[in-house]
Parts: sequence; structure tokens; C-alpha cells
Amino acid sequence: MGKVVVYSSVSVDGFVADENDQPGPLFDWLSNGDVPLDESGELKVSQTSYDYTRAYWDQIGATIVGRHVFDMTDGWDGKPPGGIDHVVVVTHRPAPEGWDPEAPFHFVDGVEAAVAKAQELAGDRVVEVAAGDVGGQVLAAGLVDEVRMDVVPVVFGSGKRYFGSVDAQHLLEDPDVVIQGNRVLHLRYRVRR
Repeated sequence: MGKVVVYSSVSVDGFVADENDQPGPLFDWLSNGDVPLDESGELKVSQTSYDYTRAYWDQIGATIVGRHVFDMTDGWDGKPPGGIDHVVVVTHRPAPEGWDPEAPFHFVDGVEAAVAKAQELAGDRVVEVAAGDVGGQVLAAGLVDEVRMDVVPVVFGSGKRYFGSVDAQHLLEDPDVVIQGNRVLHLRYRVRR
């Protein structure tokens, strides 16, 4: 099975969005370069960020998100973002009424079930977990292998925390990747077991 990775862009003080779920400048690095990151041509990053990010994105077989993110994005209109094959949605509610049953979205109850389903779908590829409440729950359940952060030089002061409401200490190894992009620092940590 592929590894389980919590990932997001994050402020220096540890937030993935402000109090109103707005990312502010957290994704500016995805449009401040001249190298297209995907086929849309909308995402353009520095060559350094491209080399790091594209290689990672190409490894992702499934992404886990919470129902809040799913609802905020309107389920990406049934098309997983970034060319990802499958999205697993952690929720206590069924798929929205009228949802296309052929769309590669899977609705499950609980993070353990979400990780199991995502690993089944991803095979040997990476299972990405969106940071925030669900990412924190997966970390607390001991199911995370790696933490990736794209740290943006901004301080929010308050908002939605990278690990949600995790209330216990979790040790990470020293970062094994530290890459300076344009207005972003890419970091990768393995979770200490």
C-alpha cells in the first residue's frame, strides 16, 4: 500500500484558512511563476516548485477530504481536482441528492474507513489527506506516514488549524525535504512511530 500523507498550504502560524474559510494568500505561490503545473494553464509556479509539486501530485492515487470541503467546493462538479483518480469524503450524510453515482467520489463514515477505502482505491500510490479537521483525525488515529506543508510567509492570527483540533502531541522526524520556492517553503516530515 502507498503511504498516507497529510498535505496543504499553510500560514507560518499554522492555519489553512481564516475564520471565514478563506485561504487568503496561501495559494498565491500557485500562480506566481511561469511554469504550468497542470493542463489547465491556470496554475503556474517557479521551476523549483514545479519539480517538487508535480512529482508529488503524480504519485497521488486518492484524496481524503471532509464533507465541509466537499460542500464548499460543490464537489468539484464531480471531477476530482488536479487529475486525482478518486476522492473519499468523510461524512455522516449520504451523497447529495442528484449526485452522479458514476463520479469517482466515495462517501464513508469515519476516518479509519476513509483511509481503508482510499488505500484500496490508490493501491501502491499515495493517499493524500486534506489538512484540517480530517487530517488531524487521521493523524490522531495513527494512520499518517508523512506530513507535507507548503509554508507561505503570512501570519493569520486565527482561523482553521492545519491539524484541526488535535489535542495530543505527535512527534515528527526532522524534515527530509526543505525546498525554497517563490513565496513558499516546501517541507516534508515523516511521522515518528
